[in-house]
Amino acid sequence: MKSSAKNSPVNFLIKCCSMGSSALLTQLVNDEGPLILDGGLATDLEAHGAKLQGDPLWSARLLHTDPQAIRDAHYRFLLSGADVITTATYQASIPGFISHLEVSAECARELLMSGVHLAKETVKGFESGQRRPLVAGSVGPYGAFLHDGSEYTGAYAEQMSVEVSLIYLKELKVWHRPQIDCLAAAGADLIAFETIPSIKEAEAVVELLREFPNSKAWLSFSCKDQKCISDGSLFADAVRVARRSTQLLAVGVNCCPPDLVEPLLDSAGPLHTSDMSWVVYPNSGEEWDTERGWQTSGKPSAWTPDLSHMWVKQGAALIGGCCRIDPAHIAELRGQLKGR
Repeated sequence: MKSSAKNSPVNFLIKCCSMGSSALLTQLVNDEGPLILDGGLATDLEAHGAKLQGDPLWSARLLHTDPQAIRDAHYRFLLSGADVITTATYQASIPGFISHLEVSAECARELLMSGVHLAKETVKGFESGQRRPLVAGSVGPYGAFLHDGSEYTGAYAEQMSVEVSLIYLKELKVWHRPQIDCLAAAGADLIAFETIPSIKEAEAVVELLREFPNSKAWLSFSCKDQKCISDGSLFADAVRVARRSTQLLAVGVNCCPPDLVEPLLDSAGPLHTSDMSWVVYPNSGEEWDTERGWQTSGKPSAWTPDLSHMWVKQGAALIGGCCRIDPAHIAELRGQLKGR
């Protein structure tokens, strides 16, 4: 597959924004192969000395304490062949920064925006020939702020009754609005709603995205098994929620074991169209323990880049990795899918 400036990721995004459809993403994939996402930013930061485990801000703390470490991590993923890098804002929020860094609301907003600025500066300084990578502004679920692992259960949403669901939806929109506003204002190429565990939260971000009509996004879910997202809802039903938005370029899954991706996409296969591509970026297949961290249970990593060929056949247009996936894994993935 031959790369061209005409079909670069940035030119594709400009066309998508002007046409209001992800059909051009499908066309780009047919011509160039899928866009390669980066891997686990925290994984790479920890590999280079960052102490993040147990921190309620996770990688976002480094926006305040060590921004150069974030630049360096972004650069390593660009060198590995990533077409898209995500900002260090997954666990970032204005209330979180105020609480854990003791900064003002204005400073907290500037820190959120700096996640985009650091990524864009790194892209600008990256000599890539005709390949101009994109910057995705990461928006984690409300559970990431709670710092209790509930982004993998949806526990904060599953008990909501019908009577209060509309209030809850409004509250989630209020919660997410400042993050999206900061990332969009800072110039993110697109927004990445990541590890969303519940249908209710998906409904909130889909509605909220309409308030930012010039922004494009993807929406990815955390999942519990081969058919369901973390709150027990069918993945197919979650995809139906995503299809309500013309601003979403892709919907899919992240931070799940690699062997769940194929059956999950199959479960919603009839809903896949050229107007809604798949985005997939699983983790290594290891299990997370809130007390002990990542546990292998004696099993080797389930990360096998050759699985990605099936995901492409199923319609995946954006493919990368999540937790425990480092730049070497992404280089291997790019080699599998693009041969370069």
